Amino acid sequence: MQKRTSILIDSDLLERLDRFAARSGVTKTSVLTSAVEDYLEAHDTAPDLSFLAVGRSDHGRLSLDGRSIALREAGMRPGPDEV
Repeated sequence: MQKRTSILIDSDLLERLDRFAARSGVTKTSVLTSAVEDYLEAHDTAPDLSFLAVGRSDHGRLSLDGRSIALREAGMRPGPDEV
């Protein structure tokens, strides 16, 4: 789901954005979305876990599977003993 927002941006930067989008044949929205995603990927260190639970099971691999899933969701790769 997309939502609309407003930003304040320097007029020179907005002109550069307009030229780049026109030259590349893409929308300003797609350029800004990509830029925000790249910025957050590089700077956001907190894992974005939508759900985390703790429990017990007789299934022996559950803890390894859960750890693997949590690491993957946090953008980290599981170690060799967690696959």
